[in-house]
Parts: sequence; C-alpha cells; structure tokens
Amino acid sequence: MRLPIHLLPHEFIAAINGKQRFMAALNSWGVRSSWSVSRSIRNRKLPMNRSASSPQPPPPFGMEERVPEGRERRNFEGSQHKLWLRRILALLAVSLLFQPQVAQAYLGPGAGFTIVSTFFVLFAALASAFVVLLTWPFRWVLKRIFRPKRAGVAKARRVVIVGLDGQDPELTEKWMNEGLLPNFSKLREAGAFARLGTTLPAESPVAWSSFQTGCNPGKHRIYDFLVPNRKSLMPELSSANVTAPGRTLKLGKYLIPLGKPSIAAGRKSESFWSILGKFGVFSTVLRVPITFPPEKFNGVLLSAMNVPDVKGSQGTYFYFTTDKTDQRTLVSGQQCPFDLVEGVARGELPGPENTLVKDGGELRIPFSIITAKNGSAAAQLKLPDQTIELRQNEYTPWVTLSYKAAVGFTVKAIARFLLLDQKPHVRLYVTPIQIDPGSPALPISHPVSYSIYLAKKQGPFATLGVAEDTSGLNELVIGEDAFFRQAQDIHQERETMFFDALSKTRRGAVVCVFDITDRIQHMFFRFHKDERWGVGVNDERYANVVRDLYIQMDGLVGRVMKEIDDQTVLMVLSDHGFKPFRRAVELNRWLQQNGYLTENLAAKTPDLLQRVDWSKTQAYAVGFGGIYLNIAGREAKGIVPKEDAARLKREIIEKLKSLRDPEHSGSPISEVYDREQAYKGPYVVDAPDLVVGFAPGYRVAWETVTGGFGEKVISDNTRPWSGDHNMNPPEVPGMLFCNRRIDVAQPSIMDIAPTVLDLFGVPIPAHMDGKAIMNGKYTTQPRSLVREPKRANVVEFVERQASAQ
Repeated sequence: MRLPIHLLPHEFIAAINGKQRFMAALNSWGVRSSWSVSRSIRNRKLPMNRSASSPQPPPPFGMEERVPEGRERRNFEGSQHKLWLRRILALLAVSLLFQPQVAQAYLGPGAGFTIVSTFFVLFAALASAFVVLLTWPFRWVLKRIFRPKRAGVAKARRVVIVGLDGQDPELTEKWMNEGLLPNFSKLREAGAFARLGTTLPAESPVAWSSFQTGCNPGKHRIYDFLVPNRKSLMPELSSANVTAPGRTLKLGKYLIPLGKPSIAAGRKSESFWSILGKFGVFSTVLRVPITFPPEKFNGVLLSAMNVPDVKGSQGTYFYFTTDKTDQRTLVSGQQCPFDLVEGVARGELPGPENTLVKDGGELRIPFSIITAKNGSAAAQLKLPDQTIELRQNEYTPWVTLSYKAAVGFTVKAIARFLLLDQKPHVRLYVTPIQIDPGSPALPISHPVSYSIYLAKKQGPFATLGVAEDTSGLNELVIGEDAFFRQAQDIHQERETMFFDALSKTRRGAVVCVFDITDRIQHMFFRFHKDERWGVGVNDERYANVVRDLYIQMDGLVGRVMKEIDDQTVLMVLSDHGFKPFRRAVELNRWLQQNGYLTENLAAKTPDLLQRVDWSKTQAYAVGFGGIYLNIAGREAKGIVPKEDAARLKREIIEKLKSLRDPEHSGSPISEVYDREQAYKGPYVVDAPDLVVGFAPGYRVAWETVTGGFGEKVISDNTRPWSGDHNMNPPEVPGMLFCNRRIDVAQPSIMDIAPTVLDLFGVPIPAHMDGKAIMNGKYTTQPRSLVREPKRANVVEFVERQASAQ
C-alpha cells in the first residue's frame, strides 16, 4: 500500500527532504532514511529487458516493479516490509529532530542557550514523537471535518506583499515625479499609491506587529525594542520572555540539562498567515520582523528581528588588532587580543558559553593570519579545519565555524571575515557569529527544515535578526564602503530566497520584508541633500546613495511585477518613513533637571537604569521615547500613588511640549501621547505611561534608549547613524502601492491583515482594528483556491524541494 504524501503531517512532509547532516546518525541506528531509500530506488540499475539508451522513468515513491513468483517473490515482499519499517522508523527519527517545539531559543545577554538547545534537540521529545506518529491520521481527519468555512468568495488566487522597511513616501513621490522610478509609477497608475498610517511609536517592531495582526499595540503588546522590567527595574527585549532550564544532572564534569530553555513570544494576538492557515490557505513568510520564535501554521516561515547570534546577544561583532595602542571602548562589539610573531597574527574567536561542562567557560576557536610579504597580496586565514584566502577590504564568503562543547558534540555557526589592514598592524573585523541555517542550533524557521532547504539551495545566509552590522560602522570599526557591501550582500541573499518562494507558492500568500532600505538610510542619511533638510555631511562619494537605493528598489519591484499574473494582488509597502536625525534629546536628564528623577551618583554605571535613586524618582525613561511613572505597587520601588498618576502625566506633558532647543528655533517635541488615549486593548497596562513624538530632525538620545544619562538635555548627533523614524508618527508615515484600487484615502498599516483575509474570503476577526481597504474582485473565480488550497500548495512546494536536492 502506498502511503499518500498529502495525508502526512506537515512536520513529516517537511522532514522528508534530504537532510544529509542526519544520515550518519540514522545509519548508526541501523536505519536508512526515506530520502536514502527513495534515492536508491531512483538509482537502481535498469532491468535487462530495458535499453540503457532509452530508460523508463523510475517508479513513484512506494510503487515497486514486477518481480518473479515463488521464493524470489517472498524474499521481495519480505524486503518491502522491512523497507516500509525502515521508512516509518526514519520518519519517526527525523520528526524527533525537526519538531519545532523541541528546542527553544535563549534570547538575551546570557550566552549558553546554543549548547542547551542543541543538546535538547536530540533527546527531549521521544514520548511526544510516538504520540505524533500514532495520532496524525486522526488529527488530519478532524482538521478536515472541523476546519472553519470561509465567509465569502475569494477575490485573489495569490497575494504577494513586498515590504521595504522604512522607504519614505515623500522621497518616493519626489523621484517618481522626476522619472527615476518607472515601476513604482506603473503601480501607481495601474492601482494605487497612498501614504500608510504607521504606529505609535513609528518603529519596526511595533509597526510590523500591527501589520501582521491588524491590531493596535494595546492588543499585540509590542511597544518598543526595549522596555523596563517592572520587578528587576532593568531594560529587556519586548519580544520575548526567556526562562533557562531549572535543573541539570551532573555526570562527572558534565551537566546534562533536565529541561529545555523556554521562550514565550512577546507579541500577542494572531498573525494573518496563521488565520489563513486555519482556512487551508498556505503562506510563505520571509524575514518579517517579530516572527521569532517561529510559530506553527500552515506554511513556511523564516524568522527575522530578535533572532540572536550564537553568543545569545542581538549582534556582537569582533575587532582584532596587533596595535597595542589601539584600545577602544566598544558597546556593541568586542575587542580581542591579537599577537603578531614573525608575520603570523594569532587569536581566538569567542563563542557561546559551554553549559554542558561545569565551569566550562566560553568556547573559543583558535585561528591565525599569515600576512603576505607584499602588503597588497592576499593573506591566509587558518582555522583548525580550513584555510581561507584573505584579501584586504574584501569580505570572505560565509565561513562555517565548529565549536566543540564535549566529546562528539559540536555547535555549528557562520561568520564573515574582513581584513582591514596588514601593515604596519594587522586589523581584522569579524561579523557577529550567527546560527548556521544549514545546521541550526535552534529553530529559526517553521518548519525547522525550511532554513536547511534554503541553505542547501543557495548556500549559507545571514540569520541574525538585524544582520546588517550598523554598530560596526557606528563605532567606526568598519567604514561606509564595508558596511554598504555587507548590506548589499545580505539583500541579495534575501532576493534569492524571495524569488524562489514566488516560484514555489503559486497559490496563497507570499510575504517578504527587505531591510536594506532601513539600514542604508540610517547610516547614509547625513550625506543626502534636499531643499527641506539640506545636508549633514558634504561628501560627493555618498551624496546619491539614498537616491540610488530607491532606484534599486524600483528595479526589484519591476522584476516582481514580471512574476505575477492578473489573479495576483501585489502590495508594496513600508512600515514608516525616514527623516534626518540631527539633534538628540536626553529624556532622563530632562526629568532629572525638572525634579521628576533623582540621580544616584554613587552608582558604578550611568546605564541600564542603574543610576536612578528610586526612593526619590517619580518618572524615568527607557527605549525610543517611552516615559514610565514610578507607580507604587507596580514598579518594584514605586513611590507615586495611583491616584496621582493622571495629574503627574498632565504636568510632564505640558512641560515637555514647552521645551525649546537653545541653538535652533522651534521645539524638538511635536506631541506627547498619554497611553490611555493612544492605545486600547488588554495590554495597555504594559505600555509606557507617556510616549514622546519628536519633531523631524530630533530623536531620543542614545543614552536614554538603554536607561542611561547624557550630559546635556539637547545635543548634536555626531554618529554615522544619521537618519531615523522614531519621531511623531503623522510626520513619518509609511507608503502603500498596490496593483488594485483601494477604497480609502488614508489607509493604516493595521488595514493590511484584514485586507489579505478578505481577499481570500476569510472572515475578519472582530478584535482587529484594521479594515479591508480594497474590492479586488475577479470576473472569474479561481476554483482551485477554494477547493484544494492545501494540497495545491504544500505538496507542490515540498515535492519541488525534494526534487531540488
């Protein structure tokens, strides 16, 4: 009997694709994987009665050739029973390794999650795997019977959403009118172009969360990158709540975890692709911010923002130099010792903490650089298992790194190396050491095998949440050219996987967010000159970088338009706009000078809210514009009575709006928002009490973001990070292009999720704040979308993946 592939659980289907890194383990158990078995069937020698010059196609998976009767037939049937047994065992084994819920990420500054997660993947879910194997036919039948019905007729066969993070509608319109963006202009003429209302605050984690849920932040609970922990009074990431394993088993020097690191996603509410999946609509979702940890749904997903590096941070780069006088204070990077002896520089590359060994410390990989006698020639990078050519000011390809934690236990990672100088001193930059997508230490995609598939198809690619290393340029370790090349390389990786997804997902939704528009504008806006803002830094080498970036995105949109048909709805959108960031406002210093915050000068650090005297503080600031009251009973050391909160907020709002910049006319503050008026929903209690909307040209100071103190209330921003969007939301809207007409003049980013649901005939949940904004009806209805969306998408997608191996 042939096991029909379309009846298999989705986790099993995804796991069937060739995963060579597990072949040795399976063979050691006496089991050959179904992939190996099917490959052996395809490679079977032709029978004698067939001509080698005109071979017949191999039999389908599970369908066998005719054999003689008698003993040979009995032997053959016995071998087939064993073959099926091996296949079932292989599916069981592979499902154990690929269950997305098995390993969770440890997100945050505590390194060591990589070791525990990798270890736990191998051992944690034996019992659950048997349950999955035994119950999947029943679950499939129940899902078919009880799957909810659609509310209406689908108006599209496919919806393609191209996110261009931070692309500004004002600049886009300017260059469209100058004839520089012909493809954007075609979309505007054929369908619609509008400014897209953003969120409060106007930043990526908040806006993209509203994009995927159709809700205001009061319902999805993402208010900023960083928020204060009300108990520890320390800043923490808003997107995840992490708990380390509670117990370990000591076996000699080894510490075996008896639990798994757990991570609860900070974003609440439900994504539109998850809702689509419940109605049988398949989605491919690539690098949308705030999709880590990856959720389970009917589709595939590659996570983005907040995926950590192998050290557990949000991106720690490394700087090596043999110059002993070059001592730098790096915030986001780590300077490492480098010893030069007879033309050979030696160092060690830091990795994760080895939590499998008592006092295991930080894992390290020794390496050396053999410099060239001629300074312009290539040097050699020698790692324990490979030698790589290093040319000055040229990135290496992604290099696979192996951190050995215990006997037979290795964590794989990837990084790129950039040789900055050879003489008189050797200087080396290493990107943050990232999770290897081809051998992930923890799930960065759904299913886990999806990142492996992408790595097999296109090679290693960046996996870090914010992969473009803005900190390396901000802290002047690398220059503009090196950063620009890095951003472009990552963008090309994203394009490759996106166009692959377009070719694989012929029905359903395809969603991809490109970050290059955000990262380049952050770092190069100081060179951009226009009539309104002038220019921050005159340098003709980079004067047109922002303009050329928009032209590049126009080319991307043109290629996407060639890949779609008239039954595909195309939306190109950004989450917010961009403006120059010339002056910084230090909110904690302002609160201190106005008597709302008392500074503890005896504290060892002015950062991370450690310099706050909580016994005398009424309000404090952390993040990109949030002000929190020190409420009694809410904050661990609160002193403000709840009944005084409303009065105190009104007082701070009035004073902040009267703030003036002594060196420039006008106020740096456009508006201050009270959370009670700005948000609605069950999670308003977690929001900042006040949110500052800065005037264009101004932004919160770097010190405030992490709960620190600067010297002045208002000062010049002198860093390369010179463009931003954390300003008053009405002044930095996003943009929306569509190949269909839209029905409203002022759409919001919260409208995208309900619009997509409506296009597929899926009912819009009552809790969504957004509304469907387009009609988009066809004269003929694509029947296959309504009848068999799951089979048409999942099976076709997986079979194409398998054939590509």
